[in-house]
Amino acid sequence: MPVAPIVLPPLPRLPAAVPRSGVSSDARRALRQLLGDVDRALATAFRDGADASALARRRSESVQRIVAHVWSACLGEVSGAALFAVGGFGRGLLFPYSDVDLLALVGPSDPARLRALEQCFATLWDIGLKVGHAVRDLPQCRALAANDASVFTSLLDARRLVGDPALEESITAITTDPALWPPAAYLAVRLAERDARHARYNDTAYNLEPNLKDGPGGLRTLDALRWLGRRLAHADDFDDMVGEGLLDPAEKNTLEQAEATLRHYRFALHLEAGRAEERLLFDYQRALATRLGFEDEHEKNLGVEQFMQGYYRAASQVERLGVQIAERFEEMLEPPSAAQAVGEDFIRYGKRLAVRDPDLFMRRPAALVEAFIVRLGEQGIVGFTADTMRRIHQATAALERSLADDADVLAAFLRLLRLGAPAVEALWRMNRHGLLAAILPAFGTVFGRMQYDLFHVYTVDEHTLRVLRNVARFADPAAAAEFPIACEIWPTLAQPELLLLAALFHDIAKGRGGDHSVLGEEEALAFGRRLGLPEADTQLVAWLVRWHLLMSTTAQRQDITDPDVVQRFAETVDTSERLDLLYLLTIADIIGTSPKLWNGWKDRLLADLYTATRYALGSEDELPPDAAARVRACREQALTLLEGEGFTADACMRVWRGFPESSFLRHHPEQIAWQTAAVLQAKGATPLVAVHPQSIRGTTELFVYVPDRDGLFAAVTAMLDRLHLSVMEARILSSPTGMALDTFLLLESDTQQPASAERAEELKQRLHRALSQPGHVHQPSRRSMSRHLKHFQAAPKIAFSTVGGRTRLALVCSDRPGLLAAVAQAMTDAGVRVHDARIATFGERVEDFFLITDRHDAPLDIAQQDRLLQALLERLGTAKRA
Repeated sequence: MPVAPIVLPPLPRLPAAVPRSGVSSDARRALRQLLGDVDRALATAFRDGADASALARRRSESVQRIVAHVWSACLGEVSGAALFAVGGFGRGLLFPYSDVDLLALVGPSDPARLRALEQCFATLWDIGLKVGHAVRDLPQCRALAANDASVFTSLLDARRLVGDPALEESITAITTDPALWPPAAYLAVRLAERDARHARYNDTAYNLEPNLKDGPGGLRTLDALRWLGRRLAHADDFDDMVGEGLLDPAEKNTLEQAEATLRHYRFALHLEAGRAEERLLFDYQRALATRLGFEDEHEKNLGVEQFMQGYYRAASQVERLGVQIAERFEEMLEPPSAAQAVGEDFIRYGKRLAVRDPDLFMRRPAALVEAFIVRLGEQGIVGFTADTMRRIHQATAALERSLADDADVLAAFLRLLRLGAPAVEALWRMNRHGLLAAILPAFGTVFGRMQYDLFHVYTVDEHTLRVLRNVARFADPAAAAEFPIACEIWPTLAQPELLLLAALFHDIAKGRGGDHSVLGEEEALAFGRRLGLPEADTQLVAWLVRWHLLMSTTAQRQDITDPDVVQRFAETVDTSERLDLLYLLTIADIIGTSPKLWNGWKDRLLADLYTATRYALGSEDELPPDAAARVRACREQALTLLEGEGFTADACMRVWRGFPESSFLRHHPEQIAWQTAAVLQAKGATPLVAVHPQSIRGTTELFVYVPDRDGLFAAVTAMLDRLHLSVMEARILSSPTGMALDTFLLLESDTQQPASAERAEELKQRLHRALSQPGHVHQPSRRSMSRHLKHFQAAPKIAFSTVGGRTRLALVCSDRPGLLAAVAQAMTDAGVRVHDARIATFGERVEDFFLITDRHDAPLDIAQQDRLLQALLERLGTAKRA
């Protein structure tokens, strides 16, 4: 953040005011001009490096003079009435477009005075101030404060601007009355308000477009700490809270530095938006980063990422300390408890843990980790005492450079990890106290590290901790319904600590400029050896870090029904132990990246790949059967299912004469049985459109059986786009009898869930009507791009290769409405046939893979590839070969 001498504009000189005469039009113009001059001067001072807090105070002082001037002009010097600033204005801070919140305290209703107040507020609006005001008498003020904690809180900030001084004492009498919101009740209501407010922002400070004011760790959190200090401990500010033992000096400095960052960003955001915007929207992030002097280091450490890391670090520090200070307030209000010994080094006071020896952590640093282990083993413990928390912070800060290499500390850390799933909660708490980053310095470097995209919705540190929590869920039998294979694997793990370590390190090298998997592997190797793990265990953790993306990319980008794909994956994995750990890590990683990423389709994909790979890793006599054997096995299982539904073997065989052999290689027996039943029930009628709302693949399955023709894929995808259904996978097959057997796996675009029965029927009817018009050209629908996507558009990258007698097209591009339908239409324009499609979307990034041929089912030559590239250019915009 730039540092420069504070050069503040002078306070405004006001035009002469005639009491009770109101404000003339000339005076209003002068005040409007004056206010504009103040704001322009403040903006210039900010650009020149002046402190945002000082500028916000200067704006408050300037506005205060203007407000007092208008009050005097409209009401004059009156007794029994006064005007108070509340909210941020009451605290003496006004950002460039902040509301000016006012409370007019008046005596019994006086029509003339009320008209003068109306004139006063109208004048303030007219000159350009966004005023929020309330007019009350003292009994009303007291009654509202007694019934509404938010009103009571607003009075804590109330500051008299002008009017009867006696009323200031009346406000103070309300806020200091012990009968109104006693400490315990006030703490409870403030914590409930905090929890409700945080829930609106997913209980995390790490939102992609965070709210500087109301989000977790935002400026409201700092205000709330001051309100609690004032009401519960008679501590008006952080200095007073240090005196009361609620903060130590280092924590106070941390809060003040974080507050300075948040205020700096808020001031800049108001100026950039030109209004009272509190959200760091994508619309402003890049411009703000440039305005505040952040520059791109390399493609994996952009200036905007550095800018946002500054926010995330500040907000995280505020959020963490806010939780801990709230615990201290709770402890302060708890009745005294008798001490109970907990081992040699710790004491329990009711629900809180303390150290026997105040110097324990400095004398024996391993006790820092042991404290969290002991806390796990004690029933009913809710936290540490305030004094113990303070000593943890002080020791961590004092010993920070040595903790990562202290053999006893590392031995204690390994003991913690060996507790398995329960260790995850301790790791979260250690992170809140800064201890995790002290033991793992590399973890500290990704504190607040974000990636500027729509795929990674959390910072690296937050994502890592969520991955750990997801891993711990596999130990809970209640999760078996959602994660049956994972919960079956977990009890078989001989060393769950190795999975926890892999989760800790899998993204630890993000932002360094190289391949984070390779760099993370090196970090994991070094730490495993410092930790004293056997070399084989260290190598296993490092392998998991190196290949933590392998399973998800294989499942989503390749055809896992192809034995060669599975065999190559199995050769890389090599052992069942690696496969088990990689499967658990992959699921935890996907869910921890974004709650919206996990769905039934991905669950089924990973389960299928896991099962096939276990089979491939078996003994020599359990190798996967050859293609002919696999076809026979699929036919036999499908026939058993069909006969169970009353179909005869002869009828099924007649249908299967029109199914290509690849149908039985690429589909599950359940899918073959369902498709066959649909054909038999149609009795030769085409087009046949069958929709299974909840297929075994965790998706809605669409089966189209029609006479084959060029452009069919484009027609189907255009209709799916109109119905807002996303294609996860498409398999386009042609029968020996000239029929197309096209299968699409679908999810609802908005929810990423399978379609309802009603939606499935709608799809069936509308697609049937569309395919009944073979000469009709089905153009993709035109929909506007979302605000989010507009900020992440990049030129597509296209690569061609040859696979098994077909051309493989890899398309990497930015997502947008109607993308797949546009690609399909481009292929039709270029005379290309689609045989297979794998569709994967990662936030705003799309990675689609197609197996294609020309209209003679031959691979595309260079000229045909260029024609397709040109067609894609016309549909998608500028593209380039990868």
